[in-house]
Amino acid sequence: MNIIIRMRRSYKQIFILSILFGCSFSVFAQKKLKDKTSFQISDSWNAAYDIRSDIAMVYGVNDAGGHFKQRVKGWRDKGYNVQFMTGSAWGQYKDYFLRKFDGKTHFDEGQQMKNGETIWHGENVPYVVPTENYLKYLKTHIKRAIDAGGTAIYLEEPEFWARSGYSPAFKKEWRSYYGTNWQPEDESAEATYLASKLKYHLYYHALNELFAYAKSYSKSKGHEVKCFVPTHSLINYSSWQIVSPEASLASLKDMDGYIAQVWTGTAREPIYYNGLKKERVFENAFLEYGSMVSMTAPTKRKLYFLTDPVEDRARSWNDYKRNYQATFIAELMYPSVDNYEVMPWPQRIYLGRFKMDNNPVKQPISPAYATQMQVMINALNFMPLSENELNGSHGIGVLIGNSMMFQRFPIHAGYNDPQLSNFYGMVMPLLKRGIPLETVHMENLRYANTLKNIKVLVMSYANMKPMSEEVHIALTKWVNRGGVLMYYGRDKDPFQNVKEWWNTDGKSYTTASQDLFAKLRIIYNADKEQYKVGRGTVFIIREDPKEIAMNKAGDTSYFKTVKYGYEGAAKAGSLMTKNNLLIQRGPYIIASVLDESVSKTPLVIHKNVIDLFDPELPILHKKIIQPGNQAFLYDLENIQHGQPQVLAAASRVYRAEINNKTHSYSFITKSPSNTIDVMRIVLPSEPTEVSTSLSNGAKITLVENVWDETSHTVLLKFENYSEGVNVNIRW
Repeated sequence: MNIIIRMRRSYKQIFILSILFGCSFSVFAQKKLKDKTSFQISDSWNAAYDIRSDIAMVYGVNDAGGHFKQRVKGWRDKGYNVQFMTGSAWGQYKDYFLRKFDGKTHFDEGQQMKNGETIWHGENVPYVVPTENYLKYLKTHIKRAIDAGGTAIYLEEPEFWARSGYSPAFKKEWRSYYGTNWQPEDESAEATYLASKLKYHLYYHALNELFAYAKSYSKSKGHEVKCFVPTHSLINYSSWQIVSPEASLASLKDMDGYIAQVWTGTAREPIYYNGLKKERVFENAFLEYGSMVSMTAPTKRKLYFLTDPVEDRARSWNDYKRNYQATFIAELMYPSVDNYEVMPWPQRIYLGRFKMDNNPVKQPISPAYATQMQVMINALNFMPLSENELNGSHGIGVLIGNSMMFQRFPIHAGYNDPQLSNFYGMVMPLLKRGIPLETVHMENLRYANTLKNIKVLVMSYANMKPMSEEVHIALTKWVNRGGVLMYYGRDKDPFQNVKEWWNTDGKSYTTASQDLFAKLRIIYNADKEQYKVGRGTVFIIREDPKEIAMNKAGDTSYFKTVKYGYEGAAKAGSLMTKNNLLIQRGPYIIASVLDESVSKTPLVIHKNVIDLFDPELPILHKKIIQPGNQAFLYDLENIQHGQPQVLAAASRVYRAEINNKTHSYSFITKSPSNTIDVMRIVLPSEPTEVSTSLSNGAKITLVENVWDETSHTVLLKFENYSEGVNVNIRW
């Protein structure tokens, strides 16, 4: 397939501004990016992992042996905007559990399973039931972070395991919240649902109280901190059987935003498609990032995207690299997000040792992978927002909701949802055909613009339930205005009968969907699938979405119905199918070619580009991308040859100066020591002199200095130094 990319807005405008103000593009951009990129780090500053993002989120008061103030000072002294991150459900809180906080042990506040075992995060560190006393303890950590000058507070991963709910602390919270005796969650679907709602509430309340304290205390100290929640996606928490407040946190007045914690570890969870269960990392990451965009967009909260060049579980460097590329490309396919946590735990990446596929002996990161990774994270410093869209047919949404987390464990009445297939059955048949579908959070239906661009909405109550009647009211209004709603589900799961709003206070519906159909004024007929409602259309298909995912060729009928709904009922135009997703953001071309798709044809991009996944930064005249692979390219088409500019580098450029009289270009570039820098720089003509040196005048050897006449770029390669390398170029 040959592709020509057209942009709605050219990045020439940015480049022209840089010329008018006498600076390079990188300098112009850098002044605007004080909080654009970040990383989390427990250890003290070290030249070996000084990755030069904007923010260093120093992790934990007690982590890395304590010495919190010294750790904060060390990173701040190196020019970082220092912020504070710690766990909300776990952390290095042994002093709380081992009598050092208030003279009492608190292991009864750990999350406990039916067999009486505590769910541990580490030695003497359980996952916690957030009691008022525990919140009092966490406030002391927040206070220390603010006193140390932290500009933001990140309380990560408010997690309650679905298999927990048996500890003394949880039983006490049950009595306080419901006013009734505690019920074992394995007793009935009703008990599971009630336990999940309580778990959801407890961390909602905890973060509300902790953030209110952070805002109040920081204001009393003369500077108001920002408050963020780093969290896995709703999709991942549902898949891993964890309950968390997720979308509802946006209603907290003191909550400023999220970090979307999506990485190889979450995205590699095996899923079913076409009857086959396996890892599908790119697709999963694409859906996870999309669910976080859906969750935050109507609320206007700030959103950072996370990726990780390795992951928590021990795998090989080859595995890490392949899946890092897949998740990295997935995050860039959402042009409304331009803030990034470029990695967690850089010390693990730069100082850790892992095996290779063909060698079981653990090895440090290879120079090539370190260089490639640094090129990628440096590009994030300059990744622009864009009005461009992914190629393909837009306007198809799939409804999701927080109650997806409530039905995952334990199993009742023999009803199971393997690998969250009631969700994946609705999305994978579309995504695998190159359709850039959206997920829609039912909690956000109260916002007027949530369904603004949705033509066809697919939903099911097989895997979730509406937590308020307002969901059905909003859907009914949308359908009557012309929306096409496709309801999939047999409605035979045991959670249909839990005591909820659709069967209380005068309502007696036996399933949640009956209330929706009543509001739509549909008289259901088992022999009829399509109903006209106002200016819109409703389809009712009595098939659980998991049947679509778990059966070979199970998606054939599903896709045919969605296609008809899109083209016939919604009259949204022809539904395009293809085997790729592609977008351009400024000079960056981002592409993924899908396997298991409608075609095995590679995607061919006929442009002069720099391959940013290749640590040699080669100039290509066309890029061929095979199915199952991704590409990250720098478009050379609109580059102005008359003005020097660093286009790509495995380091970050500072204090760039252009002197047109002396035909010179100079800057300082910084990156972790003991790594290799590679830079591709556009120049007016071939350089006559290139020098590299340290601040003390010591010369740095140029490993490569290669001119490319067709692109008017020079490729430089030399050793990185955290303190900075002075680069001087004449032409």
